[in-house]
Amino acid sequence: MSVKNDMTADFLRSAYGGESMAHMRYLIWGDIADKEGMPNIGRLFRAIAYAEWTHADNHFRALKDRVGDYSVTAGAVFGAGKTVDNLQGAIDGELHEVEQMYPVYLNAARYQEEKDAERAFHFALEAEKIHARLFKEAQEAANQGKDMELGPVYVCPVCGHTVKDHLPDVCPVCGTKKEMYKHFTA
Repeated sequence: MSVKNDMTADFLRSAYGGESMAHMRYLIWGDIADKEGMPNIGRLFRAIAYAEWTHADNHFRALKDRVGDYSVTAGAVFGAGKTVDNLQGAIDGELHEVEQMYPVYLNAARYQEEKDAERAFHFALEAEKIHARLFKEAQEAANQGKDMELGPVYVCPVCGHTVKDHLPDVCPVCGTKKEMYKHFTA
């Protein structure tokens, strides 16, 4: 069943727009990190870009047959600077989603009994918490003019759960088996 409530549909479209822009922004910032000699940070940006694509896909699919032209308002960080500054933009964006945007969207979906939207918002919220932490780790290295130490990065293709180094047997957010995770290795 498609989303019944206009407010939740608007929130899904806004989240879709924001996640789509984050996906592209992180790909661009990953290229900048590569050019600055920080390929691990570049790879982290690309891995998290994939997670953001996953979130956008979940939001888009939750809208199902709500077809039409819409103006979408979505907050986004714009601009491309040095990697350390781009990481701050990423941290700020992720924290906005964790502390303000997704809690409101999730509560509205729950209140309006929109199960597909609730699932999509929950998945994104849980992943964004991890993304903020990973970007902070990367920024600590970049602040010293160094690349971060980074082994493999794994991203769940269902919810965007992101881990480094150790792959869980099943995703702690959505239950997807480890064999399904997308791998980002050096």
